[in-house]
Amino acid sequence: MTAEQLRNLIAAGLACDSITVEGDGRHWSATIVSTEFEGKRLIQRHQRVYATLGQKMHTDEVHALSMKTHTPAEWLALSKSTPSMAGHQGA
Repeated sequence: MTAEQLRNLIAAGLACDSITVEGDGRHWSATIVSTEFEGKRLIQRHQRVYATLGQKMHTDEVHALSMKTHTPAEWLALSKSTPSMAGHQGA
């Protein structure tokens, strides 16, 4: 699986304002910004992303996925406090 394939898989199942994915084909890290995360705890956000992957996590197509999940407001606040992130986009 490529980063683009994984990105597209997540984006197909979750309305994302921004998503970036990096990895080596089995071990991945993703930064995902979505309004669907509003009012959700961290574990609920991660479960929501895992749900988009379906069996891919169970069949080892995606061996590991570390995530940073943010609402648009959190992402805006974070990007304002970290100038190097201001131009960081995905979706």
